[in-house]
Amino acid sequence: MILSQVLASAVGLIDIAMLGRLGPHSLAAVGYVTQFFWLSQAVLMAIGVAGVALIARSLGADDAPRARAALGACLAVAAVVSAAIATVVLSVPRFWLGLLNASPEVIELALPYLRLTLFSTLLFAVSITLECGFRAARDTRTPLVIAIAVTAVKTLANWLLIFGPFGLPRLGLPGAGIATITAQLVAVTLLALANRRLDLGIALAFSRRELALARESLREVVRLATPAMLERLVLNLALMAYFALLADYGAAIVAAYTVGVRVTSFSWIPGTGFAAAAATLVGHALGAGAPREATRAGWRAARLAVGVSIVLGLCVAFARVPLARVFTDDEGVIEALGPFMLTLALAQPLMGIHFTLGGALRGAGDTLSPLLAATAGNWLLRVPLAYAFQRHGLDVVWIWLALVFDHLARATWMSLAFLRGRWRTRAMARATAASPSPAPRRSPS
Repeated sequence: MILSQVLASAVGLIDIAMLGRLGPHSLAAVGYVTQFFWLSQAVLMAIGVAGVALIARSLGADDAPRARAALGACLAVAAVVSAAIATVVLSVPRFWLGLLNASPEVIELALPYLRLTLFSTLLFAVSITLECGFRAARDTRTPLVIAIAVTAVKTLANWLLIFGPFGLPRLGLPGAGIATITAQLVAVTLLALANRRLDLGIALAFSRRELALARESLREVVRLATPAMLERLVLNLALMAYFALLADYGAAIVAAYTVGVRVTSFSWIPGTGFAAAAATLVGHALGAGAPREATRAGWRAARLAVGVSIVLGLCVAFARVPLARVFTDDEGVIEALGPFMLTLALAQPLMGIHFTLGGALRGAGDTLSPLLAATAGNWLLRVPLAYAFQRHGLDVVWIWLALVFDHLARATWMSLAFLRGRWRTRAMARATAASPSPAPRRSPS
C-alpha cells in the first residue's frame, strides 16, 4: 500500500518536475487546479472509506455476496458524485479560480488544464473505488502492479505531450492534462480486468439477490460516506482558504507551496499506508467478532506510522534545499521552500498519528470522529491563525506554522476517540443487529 502511494505521489512530482521548467506562473496554475482535483479526489476517497469498512466487515464475516453488493453501491455513488463536482466547477471555472485569488494571467493558463483534470476525475472515481475493493479484500499487490504500469504511461505521455519531442506539438500544461486522462484510462481498464478474474469475494458478477443487497447497501454507503465526505470537504475548503491567503504573498510563495506539498507528500505516505492497513484489519476483526484484535491492530499501526514519520521528517528537514532544486530553478521559490518544508517535517509525527488512527476508526464505521477532528483543527486553528498572521503583516513563515497547530489538534482528538473505545461497542452492536450468526469467531489473522 505504501509503495502504491509512493507511485501515486511520484505521478504528481512528475508533473511538477516537468512543468516547473515552464516558469513560476505555470507552477502557480498547477497549484490552483490541484486544489479542485484534491477536493474531488478527497470526496471520492471518502466513498472508498465507506467501501473498505463495509467490504472488509462482510468478508470478515464470510459474506461474499454482501461484499460484492457494497462494492457495486460504492461505484454507483462515486460516479454520481464525481460527475456532480465536475459539472459545478466547470460551469463557471473563472469564478472558482478567482475565488482563490488567482491572477488573470494564471487563470488563463489554468483553464485548459482544469477542464482536462476534472474530466479525468470521472475515470478516477472508478479506479479508486475498485482499488479500495482490492484493499478491503487484503490484496494490495494487484493495485501496486497496476500503479507501476500507470506511472510508466503517465511519465511517457507527460514527456511527449508537454515538451513535444520528435516533432510532436509542444502542449505545455494541456499536455499534462491529456496525459492524466490517458493514465486514468489505463488504470480503469487494468483494474476492471483484474477484478473480473479476482477470487477474493468481490468480483462484480451480480446475481438477482446481490442486486437487491446492492440497493440495501446504498443506504449504508451513504450513511458512512456522508461524514467522511463532509470531513474531506471541510478539510479541502480549509486548504483552499489557506491557499487563497498565500496568494497575497506573490506567485513565488504559491509555487513554493505547490512544490513543497508534492515533495514532502512522500514523507506522510507511510501514515496513509498504515491507515489503509488499519482500516482493513479493524474491519475484518470486527466482522469476525474480535474487538480486542481490532484495537491492537489500530495501536500497532499508529506506532509504526509515527516511527517511520520521524525518520522521514528528519530526511526532509536536512535535505530540503537539494530537494527543492530538483523541482525548480527559480531562486525565489527555492528560498520560500526551505522554511515551509521544515515546518512540514515538524508536523510529520502528528500526521502519522491522526492519519493512522483515523483509518482505524473509519474501518470500524466511525466516520464522525475524523470529521469533528478535521473541523476543529482546520477551522478553529489553521485558517483563523493564518488569517490573523496575514492581517497583521507577519512573514509567511507564520502562515506555515499555523498548520502545525492543525495537525496537533487532530492527533489529540483521534487518540482520545480511539482510546475511549465507543467505536468498538457501536460496531459490534451493528454487527449483532445485521447478522443472526450464533457466535463471534476470531479472525485467522
